[in-house]
Amino acid sequence: MTPRHPEQMPCLLFANSKGEIQEFPELWMAGRSGRQYLQPALTDLIPLPEGSELFVLPDRFPIGIDPEDGLPARLAENPYQAAEGLQAVAAFVAPAHTTILTAAFEKKTPEVGPLPLFAYTAVGWHDNQFWVASFRSDQSIRQEASRFDPKKIKARTLAALKRHPDNRLIQHLGKCSLTYSCPAAKNFFLGREEAPLPTSPACNAACIGCISLQPSGCCPSTQDRIKFVPSPAEIAEVAVPHLESVKQAVVSFGQGCEGEPLLQAETIERAIRLIRRQTSRGTINLNTNASLPEAVARLAEAGLDSIRVSMNSARPPAHSLYYRPKGFTFDDVRQSIVEMKKRDRFVSLNYFICPGVTDSEDETEAFCQLVEEYHPDFIQLRNLNMDPDWYLEAIRHPEHSPAWGITQWLAIIKKRFPALRFGYFNPPLR
Repeated sequence: MTPRHPEQMPCLLFANSKGEIQEFPELWMAGRSGRQYLQPALTDLIPLPEGSELFVLPDRFPIGIDPEDGLPARLAENPYQAAEGLQAVAAFVAPAHTTILTAAFEKKTPEVGPLPLFAYTAVGWHDNQFWVASFRSDQSIRQEASRFDPKKIKARTLAALKRHPDNRLIQHLGKCSLTYSCPAAKNFFLGREEAPLPTSPACNAACIGCISLQPSGCCPSTQDRIKFVPSPAEIAEVAVPHLESVKQAVVSFGQGCEGEPLLQAETIERAIRLIRRQTSRGTINLNTNASLPEAVARLAEAGLDSIRVSMNSARPPAHSLYYRPKGFTFDDVRQSIVEMKKRDRFVSLNYFICPGVTDSEDETEAFCQLVEEYHPDFIQLRNLNMDPDWYLEAIRHPEHSPAWGITQWLAIIKKRFPALRFGYFNPPLR
C-alpha cells in the first residue's frame, strides 16, 4: 500500500500541565536526529498508525521550526495560558513501524531525570489528524491493534490458565497477557502467530535500556522479569500445540520479561529436542545477545532454526557501552553468528534504530562491514526504547556526527546488499 503524506508541514504540538495536548500553528513540527533539530520531509510523515500512543514529556520544552527562517525554535511557555505550563509531546508508534526522527525537545534543566523506556517519535498536527515521522517496516499484521479483542483475550487467557494450573510458564504468560498487555502473549492465547517462551531470570549484561530490570532510583522497568526457569516439559507444553496448530507458527525464547536465554542453554537444548521429537512443524527461534557462541552451536545442533541477535551498534565500543557485558565481547557476538551460519541456520539482527546514531557515517560503515563479513539474512528495524538524551550520553556519541538520515541510510543499505531482507518481526521459516 502506498503511504499517505501531508500536503503541508504539520504544526507543533504541546501539552499543558494537565496533559491536554494542543496545537500551535505558528511553529511547524520538528524532529530530531542525534542532537540536531530539523524539519521533517513531507515524504517522511505518515498518519499516526492505529494502536499508537501519545506521550507527554515532563520537564521538557517542545522544539518547533520557525516557518519564516526554517530554524529550530523553542516554545518556552504556554502561548494560550501561561499559568497552565507546557510539556513536549511525542508518539509511541505501533509495532511494525520504524522511527525516522525522534521527538524534538529540550530538558528544562540539566538535572531532569531520564524518560521511561519507550521510543519517542516526532509528531505534529495537520488537517485534523496527527502525523508522525515514521514508516511501515513490516507488512505483517500480527500485532495490529484491531486484531485484539479484549473480551476474547481475557476469556481465552483465563480458560488456558484454568486448564494448566501446574504449568508455571503458562501462568506467567497469563500475567503477561492480562497485566502487561504483551502482544506476543495475547497471540499465544489466541492461538496464532508467534508464541513467547521466556526462560531465563538471569542475565550476563546490564543493558542501560533493559525493559525488565532497572536499578533503584532510575526510570522504572516496563515489566517484571520471570523469576523461575521453566522445565523442558513446561516449555514443550506451550510450544508443541502452538507449532502443530498454527499456520507458519513461530515460538521464541528470549523475551522482554526475561534475562539472557543462553544462560539456560541446557534447559533450552532439552526443550528443543523434546519439541522436535513431537513435531517438525514451525520455526523455533531464539532472541539473544549472542554472548555465548558455544551455547549457540549446541542449540543449533539440537534443532534451533533461527536466532535474532540484539544489537544497538556494529561498533564494539558503542555496543559495550550500551550492553555493559559481563564476561563476553563483541567478538563473541560475531562468533555466534558464525556458528549459526556454519549450520545453515537463519540469522536476524535486531538492530535498534536511533536517528542520528544508526545512520551516522561511522556506524553505517561499521554495519556494512559486519553484513559483508558475517552475512545475516534479515534486519529487524526496531526502535530504540530509551530517552535519546540518555542514550547519546551513555554511548558517548559525538556532539557533531554526520548522518545520512534514516530514509537515505536504508536506501544505501538496500542498494549495497540487495539480497538482505528487512522487517520488524521474527519471520516464519516454514
